[in-house]
Amino acid sequence: MMLVVELGRRWRGSTVLKRDLFSTIERGWYTTGGGEVEAVLRRIDRVPWYTRLLAKRLLKREARALKRAPLGIGPPLLAESNQWLVRGFLNGAPLHIARPTGDLDYFISAKAVLRRLRRAGICHNDLAKEQNWLRQPDGRAALLDFQLATPFARRGKLFRILAYEDLRHLLKHKRRYAPESLTAHERKVLSRKSLMTRLWMASGKRLYYVLTRGVFKIRDREGSGTRLTRDAPLIEAVLKEHPQVRDAVVVAYPDRRAGTGLYAFVEAPTVDEAALKDHLERDHSPAPPEHLQLVKALPRRSDGTPLVEILQLIALNQIDQIPSLATDVAEDATIADITSSRLNLKDRVSF
Repeated sequence: MMLVVELGRRWRGSTVLKRDLFSTIERGWYTTGGGEVEAVLRRIDRVPWYTRLLAKRLLKREARALKRAPLGIGPPLLAESNQWLVRGFLNGAPLHIARPTGDLDYFISAKAVLRRLRRAGICHNDLAKEQNWLRQPDGRAALLDFQLATPFARRGKLFRILAYEDLRHLLKHKRRYAPESLTAHERKVLSRKSLMTRLWMASGKRLYYVLTRGVFKIRDREGSGTRLTRDAPLIEAVLKEHPQVRDAVVVAYPDRRAGTGLYAFVEAPTVDEAALKDHLERDHSPAPPEHLQLVKALPRRSDGTPLVEILQLIALNQIDQIPSLATDVAEDATIADITSSRLNLKDRVSF
């Protein structure tokens, strides 16, 4: 009810992007003095009581960092309260979906982003996660999720250590997607963790895993827990065992009831959905996926592997982000066919 009073008609939500124990993130439109703009709402009014205090601290940290960050580094802060914040929407795909293999220009722009962030006296502190790096349609990098970011009044020793770790995490992504472009200096940075990081990995990180994996059941980079890391591969394997199934891909998306939902794309032109659900039940596999979409063909790379990142965007209802991945023109018809019949059309946040 508080959000209804505070936001009123200024917010018009569309699609849920993520749900976890610390917030719900929704994409939509926000009315400013200059008119309606695309935006993202982070709300903490529905988090569990035992994470509420930390959720408030994270919300305040993000708002403080976004106010200070120069334009072009991350999204602008449009409005805030102690229960929510609204930031501008940045068009593009997260790194783990964009997969900029061999794209040196992307990593040059990413280093430029870090330099600007450092000049502003901010350390992001969460750049090991690929989903916090964005590849915009023009190929440039931007940053998301400033919940752990720290603005500094002066560039002391702690600032330099944290800025170094931000750079090292970027170079780890570069090593994955463009290893041939690493310079000798960058390889040296990759080989040298700061003392703070070594101490963290030897002590604090173990406690972190106990809390996240043991208590909160968070096991993957999107916070989807065992639903994605354990159940999805099992469901995928059982579906592929069906004699009329040529291939299957199972991805996760935020679900209003289950928290994390599973979406199965099944390449099986000659079988119906009911038969596949019966097949899953007979095998005693985990709870069936919330959505099971039969497709004539899965979109594929030139080597034949499915374009999982495209299917992930379809499951998330982020179909406008598909062109930013520069997909093969030969697969456009296949992608359009799957998109037109997509099933996840109901996950909206209601006040």
